[in-house]
Amino acid sequence: MKILITGGAGFIGSNFCHYRFDKYPEDEIYVLDKLTYAGNLDNLSRILEDERVNFVQGDIADKKFVDELFVKEKFDTVVNFAAETHVDRSITGPSIFVLTNILGTHNLLDAARKNGVKRYHQVSTDEVYGDLGTDSTDLFTESTPIAPNCPYAASKASADLLVRSYFETYQMPVTISRCSNNYGPYQFPEKLIPYFFKLISEDQPVPVYGDGQNVRDWLYVLDHCRAIDMILDKGKLGDSYNVGGNNEKTNLEITKFLLDFLGKDESLIRFVDDRLAHDRRYAIDSTKLQRELDWSPSVDFSQGIEKTFNWYQENDEWWQKLIDKMEERKHKKISMTPLEVTRT
Repeated sequence: MKILITGGAGFIGSNFCHYRFDKYPEDEIYVLDKLTYAGNLDNLSRILEDERVNFVQGDIADKKFVDELFVKEKFDTVVNFAAETHVDRSITGPSIFVLTNILGTHNLLDAARKNGVKRYHQVSTDEVYGDLGTDSTDLFTESTPIAPNCPYAASKASADLLVRSYFETYQMPVTISRCSNNYGPYQFPEKLIPYFFKLISEDQPVPVYGDGQNVRDWLYVLDHCRAIDMILDKGKLGDSYNVGGNNEKTNLEITKFLLDFLGKDESLIRFVDDRLAHDRRYAIDSTKLQRELDWSPSVDFSQGIEKTFNWYQENDEWWQKLIDKMEERKHKKISMTPLEVTRT
């Protein structure tokens, strides 16, 4: 298979590149990434020198570039991880989210359709469903109405609707996955778990939004990669699949868990002003994926955190380079708001 993985130098995308590289030795892998703040070639260092892996730097919002790439390479499969993902950034600067997440997805779909791509998969997020509220015990299913509450979620929801329209209008072979909060190796250090790991390890205060009662479901990144692989292999064309870790926790519970895991006490917790459009609860029902494709999460939260923190400790050079870049951006007075976790 000749597979294009867009956003493949980011957190989840790079993990999926490693997964495909290891599992499918006959694959020819093309990694497309714009290399913005979250894209990092060091994430791919283990596989980049292999002749089966090709890296292309470029922007999916650039239609001419995308069209030329697809005409030249004739991909069999496209998996689109490429997206602006940080909720806080979407509130202060939504335009780039519209360009990348909506226009970029359209460019990929259009090029895939015109060049006979056999399979297109869109990686989305549970945030497109909106807010369940903490008074509810409901879960997001694939039939839950889309009702996004922030520009990031709205841009991802718009992309999902475009993907669906290409199936209905052009009979394009597409699928969509919507995942809960991912964590694991290669996650950018401004996301919640790696950011809190750094602060707690240095005995620094950890900032928790609002009252800390916002609920998220947590999914180990390699379980997410397995799910996407199974959807590509056996998923029903035109369908969406929810991918969750069956691990609902409040932000405060996550913070206390990390403190306890690292042997620190709760005196490091600092409550800070809540952010705008901060949904209270997301919770994924993965029953469809489990029933139809026989997928289930293989790593519980305690195991996943241990794997993740061991990886951070064994890859401190990777970690420190990104921290240094973040510090440089702060000195240049570029806004960095590191508290909310998003996926792609």
